[in-house]
Amino acid sequence: MNKKVLVLCTGNSCRSIIAEAIINAKLDGIEAQSSGVKASGKVNPNAKKLLEEKGIWNDEYHSKVLDEVINEEFDLIVTVCDHAHETCPMFPRPIPKIHVGFEDPDGKGYEAFEATYKKIEAELLPKVQKALSNL
Repeated sequence: MNKKVLVLCTGNSCRSIIAEAIINAKLDGIEAQSSGVKASGKVNPNAKKLLEEKGIWNDEYHSKVLDEVINEEFDLIVTVCDHAHETCPMFPRPIPKIHVGFEDPDGKGYEAFEATYKKIEAELLPKVQKALSNL
């Protein structure tokens, strides 16, 4: 049975979308979704371009508000920015949470998105696997 992970950020346009795509592409048996505390409503074009180049873009990825996912059954919540970590909302049932913060590449060059991708892949994936293995 698949484990479900929610990746939470502020705008849900860069970091959380990248993390969602990497988790879905690289971790077997784990399904990720992402959402924003204050969703921007759009995916950053550099984030989309990067994920397309990596071959892991999915047209279902979009910036969404928390209301779209709050009633789903998640096994783990991952916050990837400090604001989301500090303002993480209450969910209808208790869900384990971990925080792994990354600098926001929004407004920076494409290289910043590549660096964020590498950091998320190297730092976040092992922590998600470890947290889920302890459940």
